[in-house]
Amino acid sequence: MATTANITTSQPLRIGVVGLGRLGRRHAENLAFRVPGATLAAACSPLAEECAWARERFAATRVYDDYAALLADAAVDAVWLVTPSSLHAQQIVDALHAGKHVFCEKPLSLDVAECERVLGVAARYPHLKVTIGFMRRFDPSYRDAFGKVQTGAIGRPFLVRSQTCDQNDPEGFFVRFAPTSGGIFLDCTVHDIDVARWLLGFPRAKRVYASGTIALHEGLRAAGDVDNGVAICEFEGGQLAVFYASRTMAHGNDTSSEVIGTAGALTVGRNPRANRVEIYDNTGIRNECTPTFFDRFEEAFLCEAQAFVAAVRNGEQAGATLADALEATRIGSALRRSLETGEAVTLQA
Repeated sequence: MATTANITTSQPLRIGVVGLGRLGRRHAENLAFRVPGATLAAACSPLAEECAWARERFAATRVYDDYAALLADAAVDAVWLVTPSSLHAQQIVDALHAGKHVFCEKPLSLDVAECERVLGVAARYPHLKVTIGFMRRFDPSYRDAFGKVQTGAIGRPFLVRSQTCDQNDPEGFFVRFAPTSGGIFLDCTVHDIDVARWLLGFPRAKRVYASGTIALHEGLRAAGDVDNGVAICEFEGGQLAVFYASRTMAHGNDTSSEVIGTAGALTVGRNPRANRVEIYDNTGIRNECTPTFFDRFEEAFLCEAQAFVAAVRNGEQAGATLADALEATRIGSALRRSLETGEAVTLQA
C-alpha cells in the first residue's frame, strides 16, 4: 500500500482518532479545533453511542465502527489510538502495515514480548512516525525542569521521586477497570517511570521492589491489584527512583515529581493547585486542587498533539519512542511481579 509519509507543509495532517471514551473525546476535540496543521479526518469506535457523539460533534468527519475500515481510508494519514491497553500493540502493527503514522496512548502493551514485537515491525517502516503518549514530557513545568537539569542547574541528577495520585472515585471506576488495566504500576506509575528515566538521562533499570495496600477499594483484591502502591527502582550507574501511586486522594489529582542532584533539587507540582487563587477563611489559608488528570495536563495533551503533527512534517521524533515505552513496560511489569511475590525483582540486562 502507498504510504502517507511525505506530508507537505501546505497539506494538513489527516488524523483518525480510534476510541472515543473520556480521553479519546478530549484528543478528538484538540485535533479538530486546536492543533494547526491537523484535521480530524475520521473517528472510530465500536460503540454506537460514541459514534453518534462524533457525528454530532464533527459534522465533516467520517465515522467508522470498524478499525479495519478506517485503516483502509486513503484520506487518513495517521491514526491516534485511545483504546484499551490490550489492543495497542496489534493496532499499531496494523496501522504500520496500512502505511499510517501512529500516535498511541500509553502503555505500548502490558506484555514485554508484545512491545518487542512492535519494535521489530516498526523497524521495517522507518519512514513512519510512532509516538507513545507520555504527555508529561510536554507539560510546560516538566519541560522547564528538564531544561534546567540539562543545563546542569542542579549538578548531576541521581534521584527522582515521583507520584501519580488520583482523586478517590466512590463509584468504583478503577475497580471495574482493574482486570484489564495491568495493575496500578502499569496504569499509573508507568508515567512516573518515563519521567524518571527522562530526567535522569534514560538509564536502564536493574532491580525493583514494590509493595502496596488496599485502603478503600476491596474490589481490587480479586484482580490482584491495590489502591495505593510504593516502589523503588535501581538503575545502572547508581541512580534511583522512588514512586508512589494512589487511587484514594480526597483532595483531587495530585501528580508531582522531584529530581535531586549533586548541587540542588527541583520539584514539579508539589502543590496541586488548580490556579493561583488562595482562599482565606475560618479553616485557614488554602487553594483548590486539580480534580482530575485531564485538568492537570490539559495543556500537555494539546502540546503533545502539536508536537506529533510537527514531527510527521519534519521527519523528527517527538516524545516517547517505542523503545522508551518498552522500557517503561519492562519496569512496570517487574514492579507488578514484586508486588505479587513480596520480593525484589532483578531485571535482565
